[in-house]
Parts: sequence; C-alpha cells; structure tokens
Amino acid sequence: MNHFQRGTQQVKIRHARAIAVFGIAVLALTGARGSHGGSCSGSSSGSSSSSGGSTHHSDDDNSSGSSVSGGGSSGNAAVRDVTIDKCAYDAATKSLTARITVKNDGALDYDYSVTMKFTGTAATAVPATAVKTGIAVAAGASASAELSTPYPGTGDGSEYTECEVTRAGRL
Repeated sequence: MNHFQRGTQQVKIRHARAIAVFGIAVLALTGARGSHGGSCSGSSSGSSSSSGGSTHHSDDDNSSGSSVSGGGSSGNAAVRDVTIDKCAYDAATKSLTARITVKNDGALDYDYSVTMKFTGTAATAVPATAVKTGIAVAAGASASAELSTPYPGTGDGSEYTECEVTRAGRL
C-alpha cells in the first residue's frame, strides 16, 4: 500500500467516525423519549391511530382514556409528561372533568401547570377550557390531578367527545 492509499483510507475512517458522532448528537437533541401528552376522544371506535401512537376509547360512561406515544416534537417537554386518564361530564357538579397523570422523569422537582380543552363534533359543543396550576411532582415520580370547568351547555354533556392538553409548563 503506497502513501496515497494509506491517506485515503484514514480519511474514510475519520469520515465514518464523524457521521457516527453526528448521528448520536441528532438523536440526543431530538428527544429520543416518547410523547405522553395528547388528546382523548370519546368516539365509538375501539381504537385509532394518532401521532404514531394509539388512542383507546371507552363510551361506557361518556368518558375515555388516552396515552399517545411515539414521535412528537421536542419543543414542549412538559406536554410529553402529561397523560390523559379520563375525560367525562360530571352530572353531580355539572362540569367537564379530565383526570391526568403527570410523570416527571427529570432529576429536579417541578410544579406543573396544565391547560385542557374540551371540544365536540356537535354544533352545540362550545369549546371549554380548564386550567390547573401547582401540580407538584417530585423528581422521578408521578402525580394525578383533576381539571374541571363548568359545563356551558344545557344537556347531558354528551356533545363533548374530546379533550386535549393544549398547554403544559414546568414552574
């Protein structure tokens, strides 16, 4: 092997090493962990696909649970920490409610603020918003919380078929 061939081989090895380092950096910067935030819907289907994950529905009591996983943007890590467990109309309090779980995989304790939006397909379903602040979650732990907002309609709440996390933040 002459001097020129040896130099070309060394350049190829350096190039391959640089590509490997770049690939690892991109993976680390894009947030390789899954997304837990999202929405839940009370449609009558058994399951549907959303954002590369799955959403499970239950119409037994006008409520549904959801865990959307997979893809997701690394722009809002707090939204990915929120899982919607149940969305429902509470006839006793005449309010729309959402039960959520916030999971803090970080090394620091955080207080979370979560905003939920309740919508439906019926023309009478005026979008409604619920906000909960001060959800304390220790590092490496989970906490459950309930968000509610007064029911703006006059019926039985069945026109509200979806709820979604529209904003979440760590305080």
